[in-house]
Amino acid sequence: MQGSARNLLREFEEGKLVPALAAHVGVRYRPDEEHGEIGAWRRSVPALLGLLCDCGLGDLQVILEYQLPYSPKRVDALLCGVHPETGLPAYVLVELKQWENAKVVGRGLVRYNKRKGQPVLHPAEQVRRYCLHLLGFVPALARTPSCVKGLAYLHNAHRGDDWQLDDFECDDYSRLYTADQLGDLATDLVTSLRAADDAADRLTRARRAPARALLIAAAGSVTARTDFVLLDEQQVAFEAVRGAVADAFGNGGGRKKVVLVRGGPGTGKSAIALNLYSAMARREVKVVHATGSKAMTETLRRSVFRENQRQGEDVFKYFNNFARARQNELDVVICDEAHRLRGQANVPERWRGRLRGQIHQLIDAAKVPVFLLDDHQVVRPGEIGSPRDVLEIAKAMDCQVVEVNLDGQFRCGGSPLFDQWVQRLLGLAEEAPVSWSDLVADTDDEYVVESVEAPHALEAWLRARTRDTKTDARIAAGFCWKWKPPVEKNGKLSLADDVRIGGWHRPWNAWPDVEVPDVPATSFWASDPKGFNQVGCIYTAQGFEYDWAGVIMGEDLVIRDGQWVAQHDHTEDPALKETTGKRFDRLVRNAYKVLLTRGMQGVCVYSADPETNDFLRKHTA
Repeated sequence: MQGSARNLLREFEEGKLVPALAAHVGVRYRPDEEHGEIGAWRRSVPALLGLLCDCGLGDLQVILEYQLPYSPKRVDALLCGVHPETGLPAYVLVELKQWENAKVVGRGLVRYNKRKGQPVLHPAEQVRRYCLHLLGFVPALARTPSCVKGLAYLHNAHRGDDWQLDDFECDDYSRLYTADQLGDLATDLVTSLRAADDAADRLTRARRAPARALLIAAAGSVTARTDFVLLDEQQVAFEAVRGAVADAFGNGGGRKKVVLVRGGPGTGKSAIALNLYSAMARREVKVVHATGSKAMTETLRRSVFRENQRQGEDVFKYFNNFARARQNELDVVICDEAHRLRGQANVPERWRGRLRGQIHQLIDAAKVPVFLLDDHQVVRPGEIGSPRDVLEIAKAMDCQVVEVNLDGQFRCGGSPLFDQWVQRLLGLAEEAPVSWSDLVADTDDEYVVESVEAPHALEAWLRARTRDTKTDARIAAGFCWKWKPPVEKNGKLSLADDVRIGGWHRPWNAWPDVEVPDVPATSFWASDPKGFNQVGCIYTAQGFEYDWAGVIMGEDLVIRDGQWVAQHDHTEDPALKETTGKRFDRLVRNAYKVLLTRGMQGVCVYSADPETNDFLRKHTA
């Protein structure tokens, strides 16, 4: 939402601005609300707008609640103008805080107003990372990074004898001002900005960098030794691990810390994991990255260690590689996609009869075990990686648990509403399903959600969006068609057309360890452009993202009389054949939730069941 500081302040005084902001970001407006975002806008927005008008910047263009590209995070205010001396574009990102006091509790971490619970980023560090993220996704700004500045304004705080937040290395992206520094803040703004009518529009129209696959982009931080920019709770999780490592080296064998990071799809768990690996390795900490996903592990090995696959095997391991690990033989083990951990009987002698499974093996193997998980992504019967499982086993092993909850989601264009829509659609939330257009009405959400009447229309929809662009797309489906081995045609192998719906047919992704000409290996279906010619399943799609997602729902989950019904006799997933009842129902819904949340820019969905497809057509409208 944008306008001049003067006009926005007038709208606030007339009682129009706060309701408009609520509609803009998609939150319910309550006229008597004094807490949450509504209360924050009432107190913080006029403090900033009034300051701008008082120091002669009333005509300056201001964007309130600016959503960062490909991110759910919003900047409280983005000031848009030109530099007073050079006349070049100039932008200042502003984070507004109502804090009265704050205490430093770790490197770059603070607690404010004596609140308990998970700490937050130092506000100057928060806005610095927002600046770096903006520069990373808007090429026009990246060419002249000095045109962007950042500041945090704590308009209720005063520096006193116990003030701690100045113990921070600030730069042009991370200034910090309190209520007793209004003069300094005004001077900084006046010398940085001059009003220009088209400044805000120039930014909003600027080309954004193509959506990057989070996994591959983060993996680049390992090889380039540069950090993928973590925001807010992501950096809090990073610092929690770094603090646990420092304690492990300094406490002389004290109580072990287990770090548990919880977040939904697209919250950046893999980015955190790879940043952690990169940072720990640079400090010569003995660290490995582990998953239960062959596709993710092999993709990382290929992306990071192109010339030395054996070295990749030493760094990127599987959860089942730790059954015979010695106690604390590693400093850190980073368990990505930890919801895929499994229970098993092969455990070290000292724990036999007490604990079972991979969770305790990993805790036992490292001084600091880190688990990053989403309990809505459990899709196989034997997977036990839930927060409760980790907490119970850590407690039984007399470990201290540090928990961090991730917020927002960076997949799906950073849409704050799409994950909510998917959960409601699949009956995974208390609220009833809602049409996408109704959910995003009067918001600026740009994520694309559509459905089609036939599978060939789904493929055409995806091709239309990738044609003549640098974007990519994949079709994934529920595991409702048999996965047949390759067949020999004219002396060479080719994939069988497994997925057949009417006259449309496509093969599943390749079989493991079977080379088929012009077909990517199973593990690279999501990352190789040739994967578009096959249909992926939950096991090749989970953990990855692509620009446009096409999802085919099979008859393992259908709508009957307005309710979802899981049909066990329609699954061809070997892992689910022996699972029935509520457990089967939940695993199938989780699988479709994963498939629906792979697209960075949009999703198109189709069901092979006519009644279900009518339901989808209604709720994607």
